[in-house]
Amino acid sequence: MSDPAYPAARAVAAQARLHFSRHQQMAREQGRTDLADEPDAATIEAIINAAFWASLRREEGRTPKISLAYVSPERAGQPLTFEFWLPLSPAGLARLAPAVERPGIHLGVWPNAAGELAVWGTTRRLPPLTFVLEVVASGLLVIKHRSESFGKFVNVAVLEGDEVKIVDTGGAFVPECPGLVSSLLGVEPSREAAADKVNVLVLLAASMRAHGRGGALLVVPMANQTWSDSIVTPVLYAVAPHFGELAAIVERESSVGASHEWQEDLRRAVDALGGLTAVDGATVITEQYELCAFGAKIVRRRGSQAVERVLVSEPVEGSARAIVNPYQLGGTRHFSAAQFVHDQRDAAALVASQDGRFTVFTWSKREDIVRAHRVEALLL
Repeated sequence: MSDPAYPAARAVAAQARLHFSRHQQMAREQGRTDLADEPDAATIEAIINAAFWASLRREEGRTPKISLAYVSPERAGQPLTFEFWLPLSPAGLARLAPAVERPGIHLGVWPNAAGELAVWGTTRRLPPLTFVLEVVASGLLVIKHRSESFGKFVNVAVLEGDEVKIVDTGGAFVPECPGLVSSLLGVEPSREAAADKVNVLVLLAASMRAHGRGGALLVVPMANQTWSDSIVTPVLYAVAPHFGELAAIVERESSVGASHEWQEDLRRAVDALGGLTAVDGATVITEQYELCAFGAKIVRRRGSQAVERVLVSEPVEGSARAIVNPYQLGGTRHFSAAQFVHDQRDAAALVASQDGRFTVFTWSKREDIVRAHRVEALLL
């Protein structure tokens, strides 16, 4: 018997098709001609159905982790193609998953000679705006795309069981939206706003979330000389002088460009810094990515009031902003980060929970309150 239909697949397929259609139209108006083929709603639904049921299977006791891309072999750069195309079936995807679970490898899906969707092979290169569906965990799928052949993916929708979250890119245009959030939504800030710096914070956020232990990263301006007033001193893991490996690598891009070697150096430096956030306490860096301390304990600044209200929002369609007590967002780590931003209003705090939640705290001058941006749907 064939697997039953996954109800959320049909619910999200039409909305996903509109998303890709809209972005394709915008790209064509800008003169782009290298775009991926646009999938229709039926194709999107079929790919989601197969991936969902595959995610519930086990191959040698492990959940399949795969990435499916709707692309023909001719548009996939240097593809690895199978002599015999495989049916797009949950069982087939689960069996193939161990060979393609490493990051950056996509299973290519395209209609075969009979007009039925099939898996033709693997690829690492995709045209801009390719429909990509990633199986993250059992019952957890993410629809993605990216605007260029290389670079970071932008999440379009998250499906977890019967829960569907459609990412609202309009959140990037809300006043005082942090550059990190805008970048995750696929809306890069202007060059004057130093887009490269924002992208590094995106990599750091992903690295923090990946180690799964939870952590906090405090980002302070170089001109801020009072951030230590909000930290218990002495700091056991204070760094003197500030460690500038990541800062030097970012600076080096302007002279050497984003070569493969540079990208590898950046990845290693980001993972090294992201790993420090797993230590109990907060990691402190400057806006130029110089490491000041890690394992730091946050304390309320002398003379400051305890933070009692936080404005929380999530860039997901249908979600509403709400003012809550910071403890409602999580435990001590969230409360401490909110307190730090309340006292150091030119700083930002990134907090990862062990359960996968991720929150960016900033101060809103317009609304005179700490803002909590929930972005875990953008980091999957």
